[in-house]
Amino acid sequence: AGANDTGPNPYELLLSSLAACTCLTIAMYCRHKGMQLNSIEATYEFNNIHADDCVSCGKDTEGFIQQISSNVHISGDFDDAQRKRLAQIITRCPVHKTLANGVAIDDVATFDPTSSD
Repeated sequence: AGANDTGPNPYELLLSSLAACTCLTIAMYCRHKGMQLNSIEATYEFNNIHADDCVSCGKDTEGFIQQISSNVHISGDFDDAQRKRLAQIITRCPVHKTLANGVAIDDVATFDPTSSD
């Protein structure tokens, strides 16, 4: 990470966490319900876009916003009702819920004591 582009940037790490959480949530749901799951592939993209270009934003949104787009491919033997439910489960992972609902962050900086006192 850092200026040399030798590792993932902070947004890529965030999206990796979201993708992993989504895949685990779908896999656990399928296992719990006895559904035949073959594979899951989740890809996410982070963008700064103008509110006028945001399909899912409310009409009161103005300026530039941060947007995450997803494509989650789920492979298995599912009927129509199961497919509909799995499409809903994508939004149920804890990381997705946190990002969608926002989170209050309380920051505290601590420092080593100085030896010059």
